Amino acid sequence: MEYQHKINVMISKDEIVEAVKKLGERITEDYRNKPVVLVGVLKGSFIFMSDLVRAIDLPLNLDFIHAKSYIGTQSVGAVNIKMDTELDVEGKNVLLVEDILDTGRTLSVLKETMLARGANDVKIAAFLDKPARRIVDITADYSCFTIEDRFVVGYGLDYDESYRNLDFIGEVVLDN
Repeated sequence: MEYQHKINVMISKDEIVEAVKKLGERITEDYRNKPVVLVGVLKGSFIFMSDLVRAIDLPLNLDFIHAKSYIGTQSVGAVNIKMDTELDVEGKNVLLVEDILDTGRTLSVLKETMLARGANDVKIAAFLDKPARRIVDITADYSCFTIEDRFVVGYGLDYDESYRNLDFIGEVVLDN
C-alpha cells in the first residue's frame, strides 16, 4: 500500500498482539472480583479497546467518550468533550482506555470528570505512553509500550484522520 507520508515501522503487529495479551492478563488479575467499566476514549482507542476487551477474562461493562485536544500533530491545549458516556459510573471502578498518553491533558480532565461523577476508582490503560511530552502530572496505570517523542500512527492513532487502519505503529516522517 502506498501512503502519502513515509512511515517507519516502530512496533510490529506481532509485538502489539503479544503486549495486548499480556496487558489483558494483568488487568484480569487486578480486577478479579471487582466490577469494572472500561471507557474508551474515541477515536484513537477503538482498535486497542477492541483487542483489549477480548484479552480480559472478566465480565465487563463498556462505554465510550469522545474527547479531542489535537489538530494535526499539535495539541491545542483545551480538551473538548464531543460525545459523553451513557453509563452511570457512580460507585464503580472505571478504566479509561486511551491510544496514547502524551501531554496528559485529555486523560487528566477525563479522570477528574469520572471522579466528580462518583466513580469509586479511576485508572488509565494507555496503549502507548510518551512521558517526554507530559505537561500534566498523570501516569498510566497500565500501558503496552513506552515510546520516545515521535509522531506515530497506526493501530487507531491518526494523522488528520489517516492511517488509523495500519496494523503496526509507525513514525510519520514529515518534510519540514
